[in-house]
Amino acid sequence: MADTGQSDRKERSNGVIVGTCLAFVVGMVGMAYAAVPLYDMFCRVTGYNGTTQRVEQESDLILDEKVKVTFDANVAAGLPWEFAPVQRDIDVRIGETVQITYRARNLASTPTTGQATFNVTPMAAGAYFNKVQCFCFTETTLQPGEEMEMPVVFFVDPEIVKTVETKGIKTLTLSYTFYPREPSKPVAQVKSRTENKL
Repeated sequence: MADTGQSDRKERSNGVIVGTCLAFVVGMVGMAYAAVPLYDMFCRVTGYNGTTQRVEQESDLILDEKVKVTFDANVAAGLPWEFAPVQRDIDVRIGETVQITYRARNLASTPTTGQATFNVTPMAAGAYFNKVQCFCFTETTLQPGEEMEMPVVFFVDPEIVKTVETKGIKTLTLSYTFYPREPSKPVAQVKSRTENKL
């Protein structure tokens, strides 16, 4: 009887250990999936790592002081596009809302979809680079041989001249990299497929 009681306790103990290990693994997998969107959200809120800010309205304060903004364009492996800024740089008054344009062309014989990531250097300036409109907010699909002009509307926040880390900055670089992406399914299409399965 003592042996049976002891083996029951061992089995329960082993079961608790296995359950704890499984819960730990599931928790770690969940955290791995959550890490990227949480980090992305942190960067957007703080401007950390040169992440620019998205705003709904233009600046109402324009300074006489100017800053040069240069534009960079890259395409990741697997996306057959040409991608470049229409102009390489501009001098802009701090607080002035301006529009610049990038151009992309699909070199493939099939439709392809890309999504752009972006950052600003020096990284400390990311929190002061405000985008009102940008092609990077959504994915872009180009038909075979299609060329598209893609605007970016932005301003440099006048607060940039007030902080020690950024007040001496005279040149900013806005950089984009397009990555291949599977096109998103329209919501209605996803819904109808789900209903058909039911």
